[in-house]
Amino acid sequence: MLLAACGADRSADGRAGADTAAPAYFDWFEYTGRDEAFEAPLPDGSFRNPILAGFHSDPSIVAARGKFYMVHSTFTFFPGIPVFESEDLVHWTQVGNVIHRPEQLDFDGLRVSRGVFAPAIEYHDGTFYVVNTAVDSGGNFIATATDPAGPWSDPFWLPGIGGIDPSLFFDDDGRVYILNNDEPEVPVRYDGHRAIWLQEIDIAGKRPFGPRKVLIDGGIKPEENPIWIEGPHIYKVDGWYYLSDAEGGTGPQHSQVVLRSRDVWGPYQSYDHNPILTQRDLDPQRPLPVTNAGHADLVQGPDGSWWAVFLASRNYGVDHYNTGRETFLLPVTWKDGWPTILPPGEAIPYVLPGPSFMRRPAEQAPMTGNFTWRDEFDQPQLGLGWMSVRVPKQAWFDFAARPGQLTIHPLAEGLDTLKNPAFLARRQQHLRFDASLALELPEAGTAAGLAAFQSEQYWYFLGVRRAGDGAELFLEKRGGEASPAVVATQAIAAAGELKLRISGDEGAYSFAYDADGQGWQPLLEGDDGTILSTDVAGGFVGATLGPFARDERARN
Repeated sequence: MLLAACGADRSADGRAGADTAAPAYFDWFEYTGRDEAFEAPLPDGSFRNPILAGFHSDPSIVAARGKFYMVHSTFTFFPGIPVFESEDLVHWTQVGNVIHRPEQLDFDGLRVSRGVFAPAIEYHDGTFYVVNTAVDSGGNFIATATDPAGPWSDPFWLPGIGGIDPSLFFDDDGRVYILNNDEPEVPVRYDGHRAIWLQEIDIAGKRPFGPRKVLIDGGIKPEENPIWIEGPHIYKVDGWYYLSDAEGGTGPQHSQVVLRSRDVWGPYQSYDHNPILTQRDLDPQRPLPVTNAGHADLVQGPDGSWWAVFLASRNYGVDHYNTGRETFLLPVTWKDGWPTILPPGEAIPYVLPGPSFMRRPAEQAPMTGNFTWRDEFDQPQLGLGWMSVRVPKQAWFDFAARPGQLTIHPLAEGLDTLKNPAFLARRQQHLRFDASLALELPEAGTAAGLAAFQSEQYWYFLGVRRAGDGAELFLEKRGGEASPAVVATQAIAAAGELKLRISGDEGAYSFAYDADGQGWQPLLEGDDGTILSTDVAGGFVGATLGPFARDERARN
């Protein structure tokens, strides 16, 4: 977890020392989502997609100890690789993180969408295994735990395993294998030409050994130059080894394909009706579109049914999505010895019948639908839904200085740093939302407020700072390689308590304030928030929101 102790140069009550900026005090944070797609009633026995709304990409799932456990990519956010638990595949609760100690990994100098890519989780003989790639920060590794809530081990690095998207397969004869995406044996013929490799691994020693073999070169139709074969998983069903992979990149052409063999080493035969999941054949102008579907993992329920978790995105304006890649759930149908997730031409449903073992009657799942979530900052530690950008090198927030409030000790780093700014991030989970917080006007030298952040080059900061006898509200914006710009300001009296709000309506973002309970006043309305969409900002993450404080003394 993030450390929550005050720095050495601060007094016991959190006041600034000679070499530190004045702290910022936040009383609460509240988030409300109100998407049209979630307004339909939820019939008894049904569930709502996505099962994890907001930036929860690259899901991997395992059944263990009578429950289900799922992990996701977090790239350079920390804590990293959240672990979710469910009894019914629908109602999910985060129980921990695989990367939860600062010494496990370091992401300084990396752009937001580097770091930990697609993790894969397995369970065997009392141990949970997560295998993952720390892109530009170490390579492929395994972490282990006997309790999915943690603690998780330090990374066991995997020499000789390059590329990305590793996963493990435990065969019933006791052998264990590692799969991954990497460059092919033959010279790369085109951008996105990759292969899926297999090698045996000594799981006790965490050491791959023996020959490596390419199972798929390019994709299921190599003559068509398919791109980015990745996210491999092997399942053994009725004596067949099923190899399922993502193809087509993580954009609109994304898809899931499946092959099978009687031997784990192949050769693997492609299913005649691939892909078994995609949305690329649908009208992009359809209402409430779900796009980018792929990167699936399959799991069997206690009733024998099969289900797939996968990533997809909810778009507006055809190709914009600020909520990133979310996690969806669909049943798997087996026919003639092959699994299918969704027939061609069918749209991913927002509401559908749930597993036979789902909770009844139907109830709102905690990570989807329209809801209000509020943090009063009255607990002794930070909730699991919060993250920071990269790994903290010092303790810059606490709950001890003022019990019942969040104290953030400002750092000099802004939101455009490639280090760790004093920003706590919560995922944007809706196309239409309000995010608000209450804070005390900080002392001179500190700017504090509410940020909406997609990456170090694409963000908003709705902040306040001292200005003479009063205060100045300001809105900073960065939308690319150009330097940040102040796009709105407002002088206010030195309020005792100030509330700030960022509201999103698809691509239109509005910014408001309430000083001393005088009611909400607009600062800027309907600004172009597509700068926080993945198609504009790039990368693999979604937008996040939360409190931020900055030491302004070096800027003056």
